[in-house]
Amino acid sequence: MEQMLALIANLGFPIVVSVYLLVRIENRLEALTESIHKLAEAVASSSK
Repeated sequence: MEQMLALIANLGFPIVVSVYLLVRIENRLEALTESIHKLAEAVASSSK
C-alpha cells in the first residue's frame, strides 16, 4: 500500500501539471488561430 501511495505521489503531480498546461496552451492556440484567420481575411480584402 505504501508503494502505491508513493507511486501516486510521484506520478500524480506531473500528470496534473501536464494536463493544466495543455488546457492553457489549447485556449491560447485557439485564440491565435482565430487571429491568424482574421489577419488573412484582412489581407485578402485589402489586396482586392
